[in-house]
Amino acid sequence: MLHNNLPEINSTNFGIINKLLTGFIKEEILRAGLNKVVLGLSGGVDSAVVSYLAASALGNKNVTAVLMPYKTSSPKSLEDGLKVVGALRIKHFVIDISRQIDDYFAKDAGGDSDGAGAGENGLKVRIGNKMARERMSILYDLSYKLGSLVLGTSNKSELLLGYGTIYGDMASAVNPIGDIYKTQIHQLAGFLNIPKLIVKKAPSADLWIDQTDEKELGFTYKEADNIMFLLVDKMYKPETVSSLGYDENLVSLIYGKIKRSQYKRRMPLIAKVSQRTINIDFRYLRDWA
Repeated sequence: MLHNNLPEINSTNFGIINKLLTGFIKEEILRAGLNKVVLGLSGGVDSAVVSYLAASALGNKNVTAVLMPYKTSSPKSLEDGLKVVGALRIKHFVIDISRQIDDYFAKDAGGDSDGAGAGENGLKVRIGNKMARERMSILYDLSYKLGSLVLGTSNKSELLLGYGTIYGDMASAVNPIGDIYKTQIHQLAGFLNIPKLIVKKAPSADLWIDQTDEKELGFTYKEADNIMFLLVDKMYKPETVSSLGYDENLVSLIYGKIKRSQYKRRMPLIAKVSQRTINIDFRYLRDWA
């Protein structure tokens, strides 16, 4: 039985959070000398929340959503994404990425492999990673064309678990929801009056037919978020978390994922050979002028 006095991550004041996040978006975009953003809209709750926040912060005319389906993507994803576009009256593009993905893998890029990417499952993951990076490549191209910054849509749960593609969906110029757990995202979505059908749908990167995040991870976001809140926010040791009633194997699994994915959350490491090395000694803020 779980300890009754565990701190609740569900008690966040979302009125304050909403004000903080819209202020963050507006301040950071204007500080960069721009007033527009572009983001990938998947039809899921994370990108829907970011779209609503961005439209509130900058005005709907300054937000562009890009929907980038693949041939195996669920038609419902595109349908739900367009519902967000219609509700917010924001500009949007629909760009099918099937051809560039299929052309790349039709040539069996990289040749034979006996590494982690070998086999049917390895190929499936490679295709998913390629899709994520193709989408981000499109977003950054459009950001230049439109004079916009790319808004990120990865939540805290995904970032901590490493459940994302480095330089793919994890990339962005500004991320307003990277410090909000997945379970909190659903609550924030309710506060923002995002359509319930989007909020209630099973979390999925929509990388292949019937793919869901929780099925792939092997545990629910609710389980993971409660454990990660204790491990990260409260800085409890894994054995302490287990002593509170959480499954020891699950705590160990989640803790291992957090540690192994650290490289995804860091700037590229640079070998130090001078007195002032970028990101080591030379660490000015992004708005340094």
